[in-house]
Amino acid sequence: MVGKDQKIPAKIVCVRNNRNKKDWIAFICTNPDLSEEEIIRIYGKRWQIEVFFKTCKSYLNLIGECHSLSYDALTAHVAIVFARYMLLALEQRKDEDNRTLGEIFFYLTDELADITFGESFQIILRAMFEGIYAVFQVTEEQIDTFINIFVDQLPDFLQKSLARSAAWV
Repeated sequence: MVGKDQKIPAKIVCVRNNRNKKDWIAFICTNPDLSEEEIIRIYGKRWQIEVFFKTCKSYLNLIGECHSLSYDALTAHVAIVFARYMLLALEQRKDEDNRTLGEIFFYLTDELADITFGESFQIILRAMFEGIYAVFQVTEEQIDTFINIFVDQLPDFLQKSLARSAAWV
């Protein structure tokens, strides 16, 4: 039983580190009906969530990159940071581990296979150029000049990716 005023049933599970027998951790669970294995499994999933948020905050600029007060901008920023994490995790998985995450992994890779990075980047650029046409009333020749200058400023890997994809605009 745990609690100060109102006691509730709990189960404590201790796990020892196989590499260092003196190192151990204790988990407390307020559902004593769960098995020790299930408590450890659930903690493992929760720990992965903690690592995910720590990575997003510390390395992918979840906190410091966006200074907007707009709900839509903040939501978009969080979505972009999470997408960064997913792409990095997918690359890490491909490089380090041949196992899959199950059916959701196949759905994700199938979706990624449908549209390449170059194609998705071109969709974004087309939308931007359409906006430039509409707002600034530029000619097609001016846009072509802008595109050439823009592409020349991109890193080589992006230039190569875009060159392999379909025509620009």
